[in-house]
Amino acid sequence: MKRINRRQLLTHTGMGFTGLALHAMLQRQAAAETKPWAPPDGRPHFAPKAKSVIWIFLQGGVSHLESFDPKPELNKFAGKTIAETPHRGVLDSAFVKKNVVQFTGVDRKLMTTVLPLQVGFKKRGQSGIEVSDWWPHLSNVVDDLAILRSIWTTDNDHAAQLQFHTGRHIFQGYYPSIGSWVHYGLGSLNENIPSFVCLGPPVPPHLGGAGVSGGNYLGPQHSGIYLSGDPNNPLPYASPAGNLTTPQQKSEFDFIDELNQLDAARYPADPSVKARIKSYELAFRMQTAVPEVLKFAEEPQHIRKAYGLDQENTKAFGQDLLAARRLVERGVRFVQVFHGYRTDGNGWDAHSELKKNHTKYCGEVDLPLAGLITDLKQRGLLKDTVVVWGTEFGRTPGVEGLREGRDHHPFGFSCWMAGGGLKGGIAHGATDEIGFHAVENRHYVTDIHATVLHQMGLDPRRLEVPGQKRLDIDFGEPIRDIIA
Repeated sequence: MKRINRRQLLTHTGMGFTGLALHAMLQRQAAAETKPWAPPDGRPHFAPKAKSVIWIFLQGGVSHLESFDPKPELNKFAGKTIAETPHRGVLDSAFVKKNVVQFTGVDRKLMTTVLPLQVGFKKRGQSGIEVSDWWPHLSNVVDDLAILRSIWTTDNDHAAQLQFHTGRHIFQGYYPSIGSWVHYGLGSLNENIPSFVCLGPPVPPHLGGAGVSGGNYLGPQHSGIYLSGDPNNPLPYASPAGNLTTPQQKSEFDFIDELNQLDAARYPADPSVKARIKSYELAFRMQTAVPEVLKFAEEPQHIRKAYGLDQENTKAFGQDLLAARRLVERGVRFVQVFHGYRTDGNGWDAHSELKKNHTKYCGEVDLPLAGLITDLKQRGLLKDTVVVWGTEFGRTPGVEGLREGRDHHPFGFSCWMAGGGLKGGIAHGATDEIGFHAVENRHYVTDIHATVLHQMGLDPRRLEVPGQKRLDIDFGEPIRDIIA
């Protein structure tokens, strides 16, 4: 069989490179002339307060009751059923049925025997906000945090992880994630590094999987790209194969690009082809840029220590957070950091032995989180970076089983935000006296989305894509009380 070289392979179709380029240009021009709307041009809609977002998500469901929302009434009525307390009305609240769509289709049993607090609380910082003893380092920066004590969601199972990132229950399908909206609206500041990066253990497929960082109908080019925070293996799926030299690898990428361009000309309306072309181009540039980002040895020893890189239990998460800081320094718009499923499949999901579970996991994240806030602040980056700390739901006031655990609790829980033009040293919203329902300044999860977008200078209603109907609850409302 006659051997055909790369040039022959492409011209064999009857379309030279000039023809391919002209065909693609004509297709784009025709599309532009008939398209009734224009995609964002990468400019904010109004003056932004922030340039980047570090979005930290703890998988499994962190107990708000043992973190940022102390409820002494739980100690007072420990061992009694909620019906035996003055707070029995929480079980009859409309929120029990109205705002929860059960993942299994069967009502989840409410845990009604009160479990006392498993840890002590103290007032911290100049603001005097109460934080549990499981967060001693984060307590030192509480005056930089806006703690949100009245978040609610509708999914009572772990697919609430998808809902936290897209605003929609998994039964409603998959929609663009908050990170993809930021990427879609503002584009990139650094052509050598993805503008939307994910670090840490990914969300399992049945809980939303890639959907928590997916672009969905915005297109795959707006989805998050996973990197490893391990400096020894930063690109596990994009490292050069074998012993290829840089020129050899560039030649290989050039060949792939030519084939992709042929595809693009043949299927000009297929967004996946365009995304694939961009991904190969970006992958080649990343092989130089990303390892440089993860050269933690360049950091002074006191910085590496502040993130916990010198301790086995904090090292992995500390590396992810230090990588996040180094990424936003280099113009990355949105960095998503996950924690919880790295070493076990349950993460923060403390159905039993909550004290053992949360002691372990708080010990892994508390020091690095405080290190991140302190480091961003001393570098002048906190004013330009919104930091979000979230989880899919809280934990029940009542005990589950016989081993002092708490069940899933979507009715009211805590998150916090910091930096990017937000107030610090504030506790906003409230749950009732046993931490069951969000009752004061209630916020559905998309209010956090709206606050992030607002600080980035984006109006979500001006990002709406024709033909893709959005609900009012998708847009949320910025939490004005925490905006400086």
